[in-house]
Amino acid sequence: MLKRPMAAVALVAALAVGAAACGGTTKKSSSGDNGAAATSGAKANPNAPIKKGLKVAFLPKQVNNPYETIVDKAGIAGAKEYGGTAKEVGPSDASASSQISYLNTLIQQQQDAILIAANDPNAVCGPLKQAMSRKIAVVTYDSDAAKECRDVFINQASSEEIGRSEIKVISDLIGGKGKIAILSATANATNQNTWIGFMKDELKKPEYAGIQLVKVAYGDDDDQKSFQQTQGLLQAYPDLKGIIAPTTVGIAAAARYVSASKYKGKVQVSGLGTPNQMRKFVKDGTVSKFELWNPGDLGYLASYAAAALASGQITGAQGEKFKAGRLGERTIGADGEVILGPPTVFDKNNIDNFHF
Repeated sequence: MLKRPMAAVALVAALAVGAAACGGTTKKSSSGDNGAAATSGAKANPNAPIKKGLKVAFLPKQVNNPYETIVDKAGIAGAKEYGGTAKEVGPSDASASSQISYLNTLIQQQQDAILIAANDPNAVCGPLKQAMSRKIAVVTYDSDAAKECRDVFINQASSEEIGRSEIKVISDLIGGKGKIAILSATANATNQNTWIGFMKDELKKPEYAGIQLVKVAYGDDDDQKSFQQTQGLLQAYPDLKGIIAPTTVGIAAAARYVSASKYKGKVQVSGLGTPNQMRKFVKDGTVSKFELWNPGDLGYLASYAAAALASGQITGAQGEKFKAGRLGERTIGADGEVILGPPTVFDKNNIDNFHF
């Protein structure tokens, strides 16, 4: 894990995970304005208390992803605040189908809420619909599922803002001219593909006429593969000027390769990363700027959204409001989306102010 004037967001705690909770409300069989199966039948009761003892489960893209760990830990801590119990389960790889068996188990365990960062928007749809049919609240965070397969999506920042700002940052770093490449996570990741779509659209503007996107490579959010993909990009395009890695695993791997190569100082690396993992690369001059939001806040917000869903305070409809602990009141937007806030740009002048 950026964006226009980019107001700094308190970057803290747990990964892009949100906690979704389910309660005694019944689920809708029809889609609302958000396309999700928001709690059916009953209307939202914003004055309903948060139910005690809610069981919440976080299902990240992969459990060994440092960013996801931050998100989920924060969401689990949030659950303790409202009297629930939460856990993290998930695969060690980020393949499209790797989350399905975990979803089936969570449904059998009768969790009140499932929060998932989807590896594929459609592969997880079947079990998520089954969960909702059993009155389990479904919240997606970081990477969305198809709208009809969840109640609410907790988005770290505006997808358009993230994508366009990534191009603005790399353009500034390379002087508006040269070849660039994108090092993404998996080919099916909803968030990655949405951001890349906006990056490509931004590049169509006249001010970026001197920049050529030569390739989108995929490191599958695997450190070694991302490292090798970086090496391959630079071998194939020795005149490459910049690499955008909109994934915390990818940007760290790309920076590590460039920092020990002849390309240091010649190829600019930017994208989305955490301050702790990128600090050494900023200080040794490999990376000048990168972006991210507060992953801890993302998980915390998702957790409270899940609790509100499970307790009947919200159904996922546009315009509904809920209180998210220390983050205050939040409003559900179009398509059942709740946006955490604008990301922050990190550089040598501010990186030591953040520790996550």
